Amino acid sequence: MNRQPAVAGAFYPADPKQLHAMLDQYLTDAETAAKVPKAIIVPHAGYIYSGPIAASAYIRLKKAHDRITRVVLIGPSHRVAFKGLAVSGAQYFVTPLGAIPVDQAAVQAITQLPFVGYGEQAHTSEHSLEVHLPFLQEMLDDFTIVPIVAGDATPGQVGQVLDALWGGEETLIVISSDLSHYHDYATAQRLDKATSQRIENLQYDALSFESACGRVPVSGLLKVAQEKSLTVKTIDLRNSGDTAGDKSRVVGYGAYVID
Repeated sequence: MNRQPAVAGAFYPADPKQLHAMLDQYLTDAETAAKVPKAIIVPHAGYIYSGPIAASAYIRLKKAHDRITRVVLIGPSHRVAFKGLAVSGAQYFVTPLGAIPVDQAAVQAITQLPFVGYGEQAHTSEHSLEVHLPFLQEMLDDFTIVPIVAGDATPGQVGQVLDALWGGEETLIVISSDLSHYHDYATAQRLDKATSQRIENLQYDALSFESACGRVPVSGLLKVAQEKSLTVKTIDLRNSGDTAGDKSRVVGYGAYVID
């Protein structure tokens, strides 16, 4: 069983050449850095809105294109309500750029946790994981993914999954989240700046769904970062008013790294 793309042609181009060209442009425009992150928090909107912000984090994987061989990807559920975390029985996740194998051993290992189960319905139409896959295909060589959709789960539960899959330099953690939704430009800037400060201060219990739609997976990562004495840095903070033009009703996007 393969998980087919649900938002190709909507959130990003369905044509492989157009998709590659768009990604290449975003990544060319982004500033790189010497250090390869262990974990990133990146937005998941349509590429014209959040693609440039996501690219600011993904470009930092360049030096590890042949070293990172597994990506643990956790994003929020937008369409299906459930408790815990949902994995998929799919063998591959497919995008216009090709098929990415799922790390079956890792999936089976975390299903031993009582709050992790198979939930195909949560994965079928979910865009919060899918939009990151072409970026990963553009930046990495051969890799597998551990795709996880987060429902109603605690920071501790997400943290247990991350601890189990943390691995070494071969494993990248990707957390998918947008920030504030549908405020005017100035209000969004103020709210998103405050949220970014909470993220940098590892205040995982101070985030609300109004501040970040991926609050559940973000909070879990911040809890683990606190326990491991790691630091989170904001590398990009913009909103759809900066990228797509309309400033009257915007969605906020941030990119963050744990080196």
